[in-house]
Amino acid sequence: MHHGGMAPSAAGGKGESMSVQIILADEQAVVRQGLRLLLEAQPDFHVVAEAADGFQAVTEVKTRRPDVLIMDLMMPGLSGLEVTRRVRQQEPETGIVILSLYSDESYILEALENGAAGYVLKGSPTDYLLRAIREVAAGRHYLSPPLSEYAIDAYLRQAHTAALDPYESLTAREREVLQLAAQGRTTSAIAAQLRVSSRTVEMHRTNLMRKLGLPTQMDLIPYARRRGLLPPEP
Repeated sequence: MHHGGMAPSAAGGKGESMSVQIILADEQAVVRQGLRLLLEAQPDFHVVAEAADGFQAVTEVKTRRPDVLIMDLMMPGLSGLEVTRRVRQQEPETGIVILSLYSDESYILEALENGAAGYVLKGSPTDYLLRAIREVAAGRHYLSPPLSEYAIDAYLRQAHTAALDPYESLTAREREVLQLAAQGRTTSAIAAQLRVSSRTVEMHRTNLMRKLGLPTQMDLIPYARRRGLLPPEP
């Protein structure tokens, strides 16, 4: 892959004006702080906002319209996958880099299918993340080693089957209820979070379980794990 943005002089003398505006989204404040220090040591990177959960990430992107959103896959509130889907729909100019502990092909494919352009493993050398940001800001894809092109190839092979996925038939509100219920939130807690009635939450839950073919409440968590909405079991 090209190493986009590594040579500012190649930008026709516009290097200084080509700063990359970045939002950091991670549940852990210490992770965000470390990332901010790393990124702001780069003269062309500017962290314009941070987010501690998925709902906040969507709001910040809508408000700030950054060049790049760097986000953990596993976020409280909305999952990183759902945030990715919404950002792609609402702010398609924002490139998304997933920073994750998980190297499973299924997680990478889900991230790409939902619109992520980069995927970097936590614990990778910092150069990989810096390169991912520059590649994605330039409109390209980037997977950090040891991830390989196979994931993009597999994604392209599978893309034509996406329309058959029952998850695609869920409304945005049903996906929110699925995510929060899988996190163990009660009906009343979900209702408070989404500012709707408990009865409305139950209606959405019933509809989403029917659409997904999940017979009981106990099936929600295994489904969410398979879809990358929750971490895999330890």
